[in-house]
Amino acid sequence: MPPRAPASGGSLHRIVLSLCAVGLVLGTYACVELGSFLADEDPLQKADAIVVLAGSRFSRQLEGADLYLAGYAPRIVLPREIRDPAESVLATRGLQIPEQVERIRDVYIQLGIPSAAIVIPPRLHTSTAAEAITARELSTEHGWRRVIVVSSKYHLRRAGFAFRRELRDTGVEVVMRATRYDPSEPERWWRHRADLRDVVPETLKLVAYVLGLGA
Repeated sequence: MPPRAPASGGSLHRIVLSLCAVGLVLGTYACVELGSFLADEDPLQKADAIVVLAGSRFSRQLEGADLYLAGYAPRIVLPREIRDPAESVLATRGLQIPEQVERIRDVYIQLGIPSAAIVIPPRLHTSTAAEAITARELSTEHGWRRVIVVSSKYHLRRAGFAFRRELRDTGVEVVMRATRYDPSEPERWWRHRADLRDVVPETLKLVAYVLGLGA
């Protein structure tokens, strides 16, 4: 009678459990590190211009002002954003509401930044990609070789991807900088509801950018 073949079910079961355990550990690590991954900041260097991205009322803009006043660049670019629909309604009622960019410009001048150092492009910025296009055009026009791009912490990875993609053939170096006035905690992003609201959609948008679906 031939010898019986050893049962392999137990070994296969152990392998599957081991693989599941490894996957769980790696998945947990990736989840924990997701906030820090998105908040991908570069070491500060002096540049030709500071580009402040749209998306906040003052936190990004104040960081840009601080960098300018600290001597990191001689120019600071402010975005021209689409007006809130309610502002258009107020305009029809005879009220003149200054644009956000004009309000920020006035604050900059009060902080001691000369008007000549403030660059306000004519194009309305509806996306990060549009802001990157403006940065490329300004860099070409003025011969800039390095720009500091200021944004919120969780927006850095995606914005850096968009800007470097747009400027990759120009020789312009991009330095990504998070505003110090953003209270987010990338190392503990899962503990705060506000961080959760930012991290989850920002991750989905980054995936869309990498897949070529971002605009």
